[in-house]
Amino acid sequence: MGPVPVFDPGSRAHDSIRRAPEFRLHRCARSVRGARVVWQCGPWCDEGVVETVLLSDPRVATIPVSTDVDEAILSDGVGVPGLVIDPRKADAAGCWSKIRPEIFEMLQTAAEHASRNGLTLRLVEGYRPGFLQARYFEEYLESLRAEDPNRSETELRSLAARHVSPPEIAPHTAGAAVDVTLERDGVELDLGCPVNATPECSNGLCFTDHPGVTGAAAENRRALIDIMTTAGFVNYPTEWWHWSYGDRYWAWATASHEALFGPI
Repeated sequence: MGPVPVFDPGSRAHDSIRRAPEFRLHRCARSVRGARVVWQCGPWCDEGVVETVLLSDPRVATIPVSTDVDEAILSDGVGVPGLVIDPRKADAAGCWSKIRPEIFEMLQTAAEHASRNGLTLRLVEGYRPGFLQARYFEEYLESLRAEDPNRSETELRSLAARHVSPPEIAPHTAGAAVDVTLERDGVELDLGCPVNATPECSNGLCFTDHPGVTGAAAENRRALIDIMTTAGFVNYPTEWWHWSYGDRYWAWATASHEALFGPI
């Protein structure tokens, strides 16, 4: 993959919401559909860094959702040629493998791209019902509160949004996001940390461009970035496995005036 273009530092891609020593993501260019621009970190520093815009940020949360989109009809990712459905997030209703038709087509493009490079794309999770999203969010929020009871609710929600979106704006509940990884010859590849690893458990390695991810793991991440951005997805930069299209975060990242999809 060739050099990655980076936006002008004055663009809103470099907006910050907080300085936090837990994360060292300094400056990031946003992923833009069609422009082949991916999240790329700038220099890291010892005193803490400027954090990227999260799903909880009002600039994301207040983006309107289009009223012109037809009622959601979810497709099953099982039908995507060349895509492996990972069972680790399987639920009785089969929601985890469901995706919007638009995402279905984009995953097909991504799977074909992976195959041309000797890789296989693996879908870990697609649609997530609202009640499940709310449970995940509250559980993670409570664990953060237990670690430091002195944190304000605003700070706790911001910290939680690094790993689990507030349910009212979650891309997964809109059927607009997928968690994916790669495999080769049936073996899941190392991408630096496990899918769904928290920032605490992974020491920040879950951040897409964490400089601590090196060697084969870094090469595998670059391959995934190339595969997913080529298909038109936008990455959530605190989770290398999370990619979306048409949700509020996609709208913010691509400077669209509205999101295509809201919660189902």
